[in-house]
Amino acid sequence: MNQNPSLPSQLGVRPSTELATRFLSQAFGWMFAGLLLTAGIAAVVQTQPELIRTVSRAWIVFVFAQLGLGLAIQGLMPRMTATLGLGLFFVFAATMGITVGVIVSLYTIPSVITSFLAASAMFGAAAIYGATTKRSLTSLGGFLFMGMIGLFVASIVNLFLASSPLGWIISLIGVIIFTVFTAYDVQRISYGDYAASLGSVEKASVLGAIHLYINFVNIFLFLLRLMGSRR
Repeated sequence: MNQNPSLPSQLGVRPSTELATRFLSQAFGWMFAGLLLTAGIAAVVQTQPELIRTVSRAWIVFVFAQLGLGLAIQGLMPRMTATLGLGLFFVFAATMGITVGVIVSLYTIPSVITSFLAASAMFGAAAIYGATTKRSLTSLGGFLFMGMIGLFVASIVNLFLASSPLGWIISLIGVIIFTVFTAYDVQRISYGDYAASLGSVEKASVLGAIHLYINFVNIFLFLLRLMGSRR
């Protein structure tokens, strides 16, 4: 536990409504731009069966490379410019479009739409809670991080076990973790934690967008696995 809190949320210091709105609007703006790019590429992928087969054959390599890119962007954000960070975020969102496109191709269109609407509702409710609650969510950070690591390890194990019951449990826990993560991240963004740690509002908006983007995409994909009907 941090004995010397220095971030606004740890100190219990909340910025003015105008400043908090600025933090959130910029982060959500870039997040939605990334989602539009992902959706556009995913739609194109649906028309490219050969691309789907190629990516499917190298699925594990592709997913791990994508994971590495996402982690690298977040880790290097303090040392890169906001423009470079934003550019890499869009590269990440574009590659995610391929991943989402391949996964979505396995499910019926009605179930994809239903999962998307459910994900939007859950994400929106969590975001509103995170932006409006007066309760500090800072203490959830450690538990959420450990939960995410456990989720990742369980997912890797299930790649080899291919257990449907375990996959269902992983998806359910995944929805819960990333929904809570959404409220947690939104509160940190609104308090100005990202801006304080990076020393730049522009960098903070990009990092916040990445976190929100990852949360939404994971909620959607986990819900799709839970609710989706296979073709």
